[in-house]
Amino acid sequence: MRLTIRTNLALRTLMYCAVNPGVTVRKTDVATACNASENHLAQVIHKLGQAGFLTTVRGRTGGLRLQRDAAEITVGEVVRAFESTTPFTTCMEPDGGDCPLAASCRLTCVFADALAEFYRHLDAVRLRDLVEGNHGLSRLLKVA
Repeated sequence: MRLTIRTNLALRTLMYCAVNPGVTVRKTDVATACNASENHLAQVIHKLGQAGFLTTVRGRTGGLRLQRDAAEITVGEVVRAFESTTPFTTCMEPDGGDCPLAASCRLTCVFADALAEFYRHLDAVRLRDLVEGNHGLSRLLKVA
């Protein structure tokens, strides 16, 4: 299993904002710190805004900041916002996908249980847990 680049960028962007609470940070600075293209990051930021994780400010002094406190955002909800529309396997698609075994296969239940446990674990981790006391991360992401 591998998270998409967008999910990875979303988590990095949120960590950047969490390291700089109350500061409106620039997309350019986030892109540089996360080694991402600004165009790709713009799409991620847009979705993070739509999902209620970020507030964006337009204009010359604009940028982005957390919409909610880092203690209120779980890693699980961020991952779900970006990954939940993509089925883990084709047999988990609503119509069973192209799997000829979908109607009788128990593997789908095994995957569903594993994903539920995966998300349960991620739901226990808050954005604050990733950044609080993480001095190395703060040195890398702190706005000067």
